Amino acid sequence: MAFNLHPNRHRAAERSSTPPYHERVQLPPHIRRAIEERAGAIGFPALKRAAAALSDAYRDGKPARLTNDEAIAAYLVTRMPATYAAAHAVLGELRDLPIRTVLDIGAGTGAASLAARAFFPTADPVTLVERDPSLASTALSFLPGATAVHTDLNCAPAFPPHDLVIAAWSVGELSAPIAARLWEAARVALVVIEPGTPRGFALIRRLRDELLAGGAHMAAPCPAAIPCPMVEPDWCHFAARVERSSLHRRIKDGALGYEDEKYSYVALVRDPAALGHARVLRRPQHHPGWIELRLCTPTGIADRRVTRRDRAAFREARSADWGSRLAQPKDGAGV
Repeated sequence: MAFNLHPNRHRAAERSSTPPYHERVQLPPHIRRAIEERAGAIGFPALKRAAAALSDAYRDGKPARLTNDEAIAAYLVTRMPATYAAAHAVLGELRDLPIRTVLDIGAGTGAASLAARAFFPTADPVTLVERDPSLASTALSFLPGATAVHTDLNCAPAFPPHDLVIAAWSVGELSAPIAARLWEAARVALVVIEPGTPRGFALIRRLRDELLAGGAHMAAPCPAAIPCPMVEPDWCHFAARVERSSLHRRIKDGALGYEDEKYSYVALVRDPAALGHARVLRRPQHHPGWIELRLCTPTGIADRRVTRRDRAAFREARSADWGSRLAQPKDGAGV
């Protein structure tokens, strides 16, 4: 059985199903209110100190240590909106799959599961696997009806099977190989998201290669299951634009009302998915009468010039953004 993830892909002016890079994504309103209430109970000075400590850890490439209420509240304000936005962008690629159950590996405060509920609202159960009881308790407060399993991911021999398995910002923190265990638990699809850094992409690339060789099928972002054509020092990553709350801006001393969360990811499925799309790898460069695109295609990475003469391709290119999925152009069109 082949899943047609995007049945309208042959329309000449197709738009990407992923949120445009410039579209700002927010957590659901009731989650934002709950986070603000929790932050208010901490107090601004303590919250700002905790947020600075988290930022220092991320800059040093260390995992965040959410060991007290102040650190958890700071994470909720400054990091959870970004992880939600990236997970939301990725899971939008799979919105047409028959997902009835969700397993969130290394769930943290539940951002990826919240994003999954945006596309699969009737999924039940939603199971959170999280070592830290405080984080799991926070996540459950945001996800009524979800359940939590407390375990060390390095030691867990197997995970309970679910239709969709998500591992977001968790695989890179593990010391034990986990790709095979994640895939064994995924009845329909597996999504792995890591920071959009060379290290994060290298991890995604290794997991991608291992699971494709073992029989998994590509869903996103790659337009084909060929060996990854990306050449060092470049790396494949995308960005989600995140709406900052006023509290977030105050904590970060930021003037902008948004920030960009960089991420690398792979989505794999059990049954073959309809591919054949190109993926925009960088921000399109707009010029008078033409647009320059760097694309990942089924034959490798290509720089493509789309001109006004090809009206259908030009319309699509004009609405495209970093990370957009494009229909395959006609032979020679816009090149």
